[in-house]
Amino acid sequence: MKDLVTDLNNAQHLKMTTAPVPGLVIKLAVPTVISMLVTAIYNTADTFFVSRLGTSASGAVGIVFSIMAIFQAIGFTFGTGAASMISRKLGARETEAASRYASSSFFLAFGSGLIFTIYGLFTLDDFMLKLGSTETILPYAKSYAMYILLGAPVMCTSFVMNNVLRAEGKAAFAMVGLVFGALLNIVLDPIFIFKFGLGISGAAIATLISQCISFSILLSVFIFRKSDIRISIRNISRRPKEFFDILTLGTPSLCRQGLASIATVALNVAASAYGDAAVAAMSIVGRTFMLVMSMMIGLGQGFMPVSGYNFGAKNYARVKEAFWFTVKTGLMIMAVTAATGFIMAPEIVSAFRREDAEVIVIGTLAMRLQFSALILQPLFVSTNMLFQSTGHAARATFLACNRQGVYFLPLILILPPLFGITGVQITQPVSDILSFLTCIPFLYFFMKKLNRLEKEQLS
Repeated sequence: MKDLVTDLNNAQHLKMTTAPVPGLVIKLAVPTVISMLVTAIYNTADTFFVSRLGTSASGAVGIVFSIMAIFQAIGFTFGTGAASMISRKLGARETEAASRYASSSFFLAFGSGLIFTIYGLFTLDDFMLKLGSTETILPYAKSYAMYILLGAPVMCTSFVMNNVLRAEGKAAFAMVGLVFGALLNIVLDPIFIFKFGLGISGAAIATLISQCISFSILLSVFIFRKSDIRISIRNISRRPKEFFDILTLGTPSLCRQGLASIATVALNVAASAYGDAAVAAMSIVGRTFMLVMSMMIGLGQGFMPVSGYNFGAKNYARVKEAFWFTVKTGLMIMAVTAATGFIMAPEIVSAFRREDAEVIVIGTLAMRLQFSALILQPLFVSTNMLFQSTGHAARATFLACNRQGVYFLPLILILPPLFGITGVQITQPVSDILSFLTCIPFLYFFMKKLNRLEKEQLS
């Protein structure tokens, strides 16, 4: 049995370090893109079905979305922090160390999610208001958030398991768990909301059930040893350095996802000054944009294990090849998507709230502005993931902070007082442009470093 596991590990290592890069990135990216697309679709489906209940209910989904972004931030912080080490440890044939990182990140995420559940449920009213809820949105937000908060530990650990499976090049297993849960959510939404008459609570219950099913499927991959990595309490690391590795390498994801949540709250608070229609419109635009961005993020997630494996194996030429292939492929996808979204913006927004002309007007301009900056995302996202996958935590963290932290948060405080609702609508695209410009010098000097390392190997 041990010889069989060794042979499988050797085969996986050989594939990750010698298979043609374009095919390898695509093979790893496709399941991830499908997973993220389906996840984004079911998040959008919640907005779509709940929007049938009214503008305030639609706004509530946008408020609670920031909570789910926090769960994602927790899961990705521990998951990608561990994944960066796991891919490099597997590249160096250190499977036991990889299992320690995976187990430690799993239980860190579970404990963090549990703390969040307790805090959120005991401060529910105040919590919703702080997230940008208006008094008219509050009853809907509370009904939706209560069930979502119950699922925090499950959601956080699911993100960890997804990242662990992707790190070892087994994104297909991760896809099965996510896709099944997401499709189940889409089916259950109209049943619980309309057939059972549960309203917005029905949407939350459908999400909770689906997340638990998805969690069970992902966990079964490790229980039935379909993965080379073992997740168990016994494998939790007793080495402080390994926890430090997880936290420092996961910090870029914490900044990226955590600041996304904070940015969503800030956006909701800014939009709430202009009424429920503004909150609903920006919620619709945010969900649609995340649906599109999930393709680029999924492609980047397919790139990360290839980058990490080959950086750990000192195959620097393959790291560069994988990076530029990801950028070029992402640019083609984003260009087509940006053009389509810009042209179809009124139809997309009206599909959610056809009954509210104000929502359509506000949402159309905001969507067109955000889609105009979409072609900048491939280079920015790929650069951030390049630094994270190769263990350059400080640079990855700084770049991750830019889009929705360093630039977005000051802009959302400055622009709306100057330009009114237009200031709310232009904040994200302006932040995207500044983030893109910032990443260019970081990428230039890192590529010079890779070229130098490659020459040293040849000499």
